[in-house]
Order: sequence, then structure tokens, then C-alpha cells
Amino acid sequence: MRLTKTSIGALALPIGKNELYAWDDTLKGFGVKLNAGGSRNYLIQYRGRDGRTRRVVVGRVGTLTLDEARKRARDLLSGVQVGIDPHAEKIAAKVGVAVTLSSVAEAYLKQAKIRLRSRSFVEVERHIKRDWQPLAGMPVNEIRRAHVAAQINAIASDGHRIKAVRARSALSAMFTWAMGEGLAEGNPVVGTNRPADERARDRVLNEEELRAIWQACRDDTYGRIVRLLLLTGQRRDEVGSMARAELNFSAAVWTIHSERTKNGLAHEVPLSRPVLEILATQPRVEGRRPMFGHGVGAFSGWSNSKERLDRRITASGIAMTPWRLHDLRRTAATGMANLRVLPHVIEAVLNHVSGAKAGVAGVYNRATYAREKRDALDLWATHVLALASPG
Repeated sequence: MRLTKTSIGALALPIGKNELYAWDDTLKGFGVKLNAGGSRNYLIQYRGRDGRTRRVVVGRVGTLTLDEARKRARDLLSGVQVGIDPHAEKIAAKVGVAVTLSSVAEAYLKQAKIRLRSRSFVEVERHIKRDWQPLAGMPVNEIRRAHVAAQINAIASDGHRIKAVRARSALSAMFTWAMGEGLAEGNPVVGTNRPADERARDRVLNEEELRAIWQACRDDTYGRIVRLLLLTGQRRDEVGSMARAELNFSAAVWTIHSERTKNGLAHEVPLSRPVLEILATQPRVEGRRPMFGHGVGAFSGWSNSKERLDRRITASGIAMTPWRLHDLRRTAATGMANLRVLPHVIEAVLNHVSGAKAGVAGVYNRATYAREKRDALDLWATHVLALASPG
């Protein structure tokens, strides 16, 4: 039959039938489907590349005019002639919408957890889940360079330019993996501007700054962590994730196991008297393994705590140029050197395998310098306390 507005309106289901197809005589493969509920839809019918008959809805009668539906059907059927399968494209579109940044991130992080060291994985997971949360619900193939650039700028505008650099790198690595898995068609990070050059830092706190930081620390979890960072020279995440099981108070030694160190080498840190006194003031939560923080994880809230500490320093009248917690580690190393601690002992304190212990020397020199490390940290702690004392 020739489909017209009148003929379509006159369609009726035969008794006992749930659907009826009426095909247009003027455009082969174009028709109308009448359903039991009374709805009418324009559709096309064609034979797919696999030889099976396919039907694809073009639009709803009443939403599209007959002329609009016929034109759309003609375009789709013309595409079939050159190998374009509307049914397959419709399925692909649905799949594409289902594959969001969040779902790709979950798949990526599962394999990254196996491949990366625990410390690196925690950082990557934090960037992917927290920094890119605003894009989490978007279909991965609809994320454009403009979306990525806007979020990078949002992160950097809060004063976290280095954080923005690392968040950008984490997302780019994820998209590269997703392309290899066939989950993404491209990497929208490519071509976006780096918000900062992540150069090696050489900031060492002077005595006035060191004193200001120490005195601005409160008798709370974050204040204890900052003082421990300065006294031990260890990394932020190593102190923030310190577990009670790692501490031997009778021997005054803190053992950081290999899975928690940056270089994958177990590390023993002698604990000076001031460090032991700080640890003794940290409240113990029954059943909780980490020393610091709440819930089940390690300490969090680094940024907010650091901002509050900086405000207290400013309120004390000290004008400090921007600094980071990692500068405390560099300050400790420099301070011990100024106290004439030998370079290889400082490297042992920092758990570095470089400089004096690099290369072949690092392979064959297995000395842990336990006594020397303890003497160095005791000397440094005495110096810090004398410097930080009021008056």
C-alpha cells in the first residue's frame, strides 16, 4: 500500500494480533508498525551483512511527519547500500553511552593495582577518582579536549599547579590504556597545556622558617605528623600511613616495609627521644592499625590541614614564601650535613640508593649504618629542639 496520513490513521490490528506491519509501495523497505497499545512507529527493514533481516525504528508517527520519516528512511536505506548498518550503529551508540569515564576508570585501576607499587597506585587512584570526578558520568568518547583543559585549569586555579600536572598525566595514561583496550577512540588529553613544569625543587627552610613551622604545630594529629616529618626526614605518605605494628618502642626503631617505600627496599628508622615522646601523645584507637587518621585508612586531609598551618604561621608575623611538606625532608638532610653528618649516613637515613651508595657500590655495600643513623637523628633532633625553643 502507499503510505499516506489517511492510510496510516486507518490501520487497525487484526483480532488476536499484537502488532501489524504496513509497507510503503513507493519506497521499498519503509513502513509503519502498529502495536497493541495503539502506538505507531515509522521504521525501515533491510537485510544486514550477516544475511539476517533487520528492522530499525525511524521515529514516532505524529512526532515526525510522513515526509520527514520517508526522507530519513531513504537516507538510512541508501547507507545500507554502501555498507552502513543502522542497527549496528544504534547498538554501538548505546554501548558508547554506557562506557563512561567512571567505568573505564574502574577497569583501568584494577590492572594498575597489579602493575604499580602501592604508593604510586594510591596517588594515581586519588587523581583519577577525585580530580576527574566532574567528568566521571560522561561517555568516554564524548569527552573533548575542552572538557579536560577546563578541569586542569580548575585544579590549578586553586593553587595546586603541580597537582594539576600529575592529574593530567594520570588521565592521559588511562586514556592511552583505554585506546589499547578498544574502550576509547582517542586521548583528549593530548594537546592540552601543562599548567606547570614539574622541576626538581631545592627549597630548604631557614632557621626562622623552621622555628615558625614547629611553633605553629598544634598538639593534634597533623601537628604531630609535621614534627615527625622534620625530625625523621621520611616521606609524607610513609609517616601519614605509619602503623603501630611497624613500631618497636623498646628498641626505638620504626620499620617501614618494602611495599611502603618508594624504592621498594625495607627501611629501619631509629627513633630519637623527641620522636618517641610525640608518638606517645597520639591517642590509640582500639582495633585501628594506622597511627594517624580516622576510619580504616591512613591520614587524609593534607591540603586543608596545611592551609590552616600556613594561616597560623602568617598570623605569627612570619612571611614565608610557598613551601611544601617535602621541603622538611630536604631541610633535615641539609641540616644533618651542616652538623657534619657524612653523606652516606644521610642517604641511609633517607633510604636513598644514590650518590655515595649508587651503582656497584650500592650493590656490594650492604651496611645499614644503624648506629650512625641513630647518632645522626639524635643530633638533628637536639638541634631542632634547641632551635625551636621559644626565646
